[in-house]
Amino acid sequence: MRKLRYFLSALLLISTLLSAQSETVLYKRLKSFSDIVQITPVKHDTTFAEAYELMITQPVDHNKPDGAKFKQKVYLSHRDDSSPVVFVTEGYAAPGNRPAELTRILQANQIIVEHRYFGKSVPDKIDWEYLTIRQSANDHHALVQLFKNIYSGKWISTGISKGGQTTLFFKRFYPNDVDVSVPYVAPINLAAEDPRIYMFLNSVGTEDCRNKIIQFQRAFLEKRAEIINLLMKDVEKKNLRLAWDYDFVLEYMTLEYSFAFWQWGNTKCDDIPSADSPAEKLYEHMVKANPLYFFTEQAMKDFGPFYVQAYNEIGYYGYDLEPFKDLLTQIKDGSNILLVPEGVKVNFDCRVMNDVNNWLQKKGKNIIYIYGGNDTWSATSIQLLGETNSVKMVKQGGAHGTRIASFNGEQKEKIYSTLEAWLGIQIRR
Repeated sequence: MRKLRYFLSALLLISTLLSAQSETVLYKRLKSFSDIVQITPVKHDTTFAEAYELMITQPVDHNKPDGAKFKQKVYLSHRDDSSPVVFVTEGYAAPGNRPAELTRILQANQIIVEHRYFGKSVPDKIDWEYLTIRQSANDHHALVQLFKNIYSGKWISTGISKGGQTTLFFKRFYPNDVDVSVPYVAPINLAAEDPRIYMFLNSVGTEDCRNKIIQFQRAFLEKRAEIINLLMKDVEKKNLRLAWDYDFVLEYMTLEYSFAFWQWGNTKCDDIPSADSPAEKLYEHMVKANPLYFFTEQAMKDFGPFYVQAYNEIGYYGYDLEPFKDLLTQIKDGSNILLVPEGVKVNFDCRVMNDVNNWLQKKGKNIIYIYGGNDTWSATSIQLLGETNSVKMVKQGGAHGTRIASFNGEQKEKIYSTLEAWLGIQIRR
């Protein structure tokens, strides 16, 4: 029995020594930071030497650093200590550690930060008071300061859509933390339901296309019974759980259609079925342009915290019911406030986004704004006044998926040369 214990102890010692020898310099440094409470190696792109999923302790309220804490998920993909760092601010949960567009362009290290109150980065006790743009900016500031102990190169913050908004909020409160910011398709909403959305939908594209959209929406409502039957079969086939009853979802899909059509650009005007098309053809087009997921219980769970933020600080949009009033039986109010989780009180503070907007216009330097010209969210895009060196790049006809790669010729060259000038590095073309 004693020999067995000696043998097991020897195995444990050998295992410990081998483990210590296999720990990289980066891994050891990460272990030395007391706020990093979990380090898990993850698969990574071959351009990186190593990558980790980290859980990092943050205060729920940064004004009370000794108070309640939560763990924030971060993906770190490492190239070397001196290369640039692309700091990705997610607006929601962080789905993985895929290289961002700028990471490839700049051959950079990458840090992806899951937004507080999403995914794994949720406090044990949900107190919506601390889901603010200032608190999230504080999260990002703490992380940048932490990782600057490792990385000595230039820093670039970036994010897409709500992640792009998050990039701008971080820039607003900590303008010197990074050298350059590149928010993609980031709206700057100035009201709980910004009326500029309606103005955009009444002017984007051609008049013929806009009329075709309305006629399609009306036809979708007029064939209610047939459409609901198709909807029920589709929901059962896909094993989905809708957030509302079928009549309500049908009307909600109809109202959301024009926003989604222009936002995503999944379909073109020529693809819109005529009003006299069979119900099957109308339904097939609807779910292609406007996927069912948005109307499910899972979507409400995934995006619930966002709707709280939207109706407290960062704004959203509503619907114009006028073209459909005679056909709506369930929805009598065009507001989207119904998306806010049940029991959560919201009170929109217009001062928050007005402050962000004014600061970006007057003091927001070294920012490259990327937008798609046909994306509905471009309705509330930043309006630069020429008081900073920041640039706004709009891809004509582009949708919400517009990226740097979407641009050609002089526009793309302007983005690259601007990055080079601000970062002091050469980018491979």
